[in-house]
Amino acid sequence: MTLADAGGLGTVLFLLVALGIALGFEFVNGFHDTANAVATVIYTKSLSPRKAVLWSGLCNFLGVYLGGIGVAFSIVYLLPVDLLIEVGSGAGMAMVLALLTAAIAWNFGTWWLALPASSSHTLIGAILGVGLASSTLPGRVFGSGVNWHKAAEVGLSLLISPMIGFGVAAVLLLVVRRLAPRSDLHQPPNDRPPPPFVRLVLWITCTGVSFAHGSNDGQKGIGLIMLILIGILPAHYALNLDYSPEQIEDAARTAAELHHLTPAAAAELRDNLDQIRSALAGKASMSELPAADRLAVRKRILSANNALQALQQQGGLKVEDAARLDALRGRLRSATDYAPTWVLLAVALSLGVGTTVGWKRIVVTVGEKIGKTHMTYAQGAVAEVVAMSAIGAADGFGWPVSTTHVLASGVAGTMFANRSGLQAGTVRKIALAWLLTLPAAVLLAGGLFLLFRLFT
Repeated sequence: MTLADAGGLGTVLFLLVALGIALGFEFVNGFHDTANAVATVIYTKSLSPRKAVLWSGLCNFLGVYLGGIGVAFSIVYLLPVDLLIEVGSGAGMAMVLALLTAAIAWNFGTWWLALPASSSHTLIGAILGVGLASSTLPGRVFGSGVNWHKAAEVGLSLLISPMIGFGVAAVLLLVVRRLAPRSDLHQPPNDRPPPPFVRLVLWITCTGVSFAHGSNDGQKGIGLIMLILIGILPAHYALNLDYSPEQIEDAARTAAELHHLTPAAAAELRDNLDQIRSALAGKASMSELPAADRLAVRKRILSANNALQALQQQGGLKVEDAARLDALRGRLRSATDYAPTWVLLAVALSLGVGTTVGWKRIVVTVGEKIGKTHMTYAQGAVAEVVAMSAIGAADGFGWPVSTTHVLASGVAGTMFANRSGLQAGTVRKIALAWLLTLPAAVLLAGGLFLLFRLFT
């Protein structure tokens, strides 16, 4: 039985609580990561704190709303396939609530300690935690509840991005020092704003990082909210009702050309696609599909996608077969990977409003406590340019990266290149938060999942 079957008032109350927790995560994400976008522009007095956080909040809002949903579902597919398929069950909803609660708790704690920890790192750790915890349940193999292939891809992007931030920022600062050696650019801020050109660069990069943060970090909550809606209101949200059944026919024809690859997997794929085609026979649009059948069709689509992913992971495919698999998975996921406008607006508003509060604690850490000298105008501009570029590139590939880690490592890189020295205490704390975030989120989310399972 799904939660939607539980009926009336209880379903409405549970929906409101679940959505409140999900939007609360985005609010905390906003004020937790605000400093990454506004630290340099405030610290260098390019904008007043009030103007900077309001502008950053608006750009975060626009980033969520206009940034697409590629990163959103990159995060979602880290979750165990069986829980994604049974998202309407008690186990599925316990999963979503556990990972969101764990992520909020760790984000708030690190913010309180003024540590620039990563919301992305936290959420991914929480996802791994519920996956591992779900695999401890009777009848399952430990570790089977984690999509390890996807986890490796995401983990690699989180590992590489701080290294890129450090290295590129260090090199870029040396270039700036060579091309623009004027002393006022390479001195810590005084009571006056920086030169007009630097001020413009800092304003543009603040805008870019804020937008990129919204389009990357903001998407993570979109996917989780969609899981909540699918679980509680499957008749309305299990499928993208704008999706054309003709695309399923196209997918089925493509699948027919893949049968020679692996007979067992191809047979499973055929069965799922045949069941989907049968359900959609004679329908002009997804909206004509009976409400009671929509969750079942979604499960079939996810199972077909899982079979295709298994084919991809086996390796040894010809280039043309690999391309067909990618195209086929993309067409199938278009029926399930979507978000209505009101969800985009709700997440955008939560992140944008959250961005306008709580910035001061981490601004001081970024501006004064990473290097042994205070951050200069040039260092601030370079760190923001690198962060904006790296996060924007990650959006293009659908990779979740840490805004916090990219910017903090960029600031550290400029300090290293400037021979300013690094404050060992602060760097140690940031590194400790980076190292502890993943295991702490895993343990916290896993424990909460097993606890919530007792009541669902």
